[in-house]
Amino acid sequence: MININISRVIRWYKGVCSYYMRKIHADLEWQSRFYNHIFRDDAEYRRIDNYINNNPANWINDNFRLPINK
Repeated sequence: MININISRVIRWYKGVCSYYMRKIHADLEWQSRFYNHIFRDDAEYRRIDNYINNNPANWINDNFRLPINK
């Protein structure tokens, strides 16, 4: 069986997406690293799940967000 891990899956995904997105936006750049983490217990899972679900509400306060052109 082929050894498939999260790094290989993300590398494949970014490669395929990059190919098509660069046809539209030639200077596309990805974040160079990603952070993965194994949940150690249910409390940790719930804490991270809560962060992911509530984080979009904090986007308006993000100093690095790009302005929306309307």
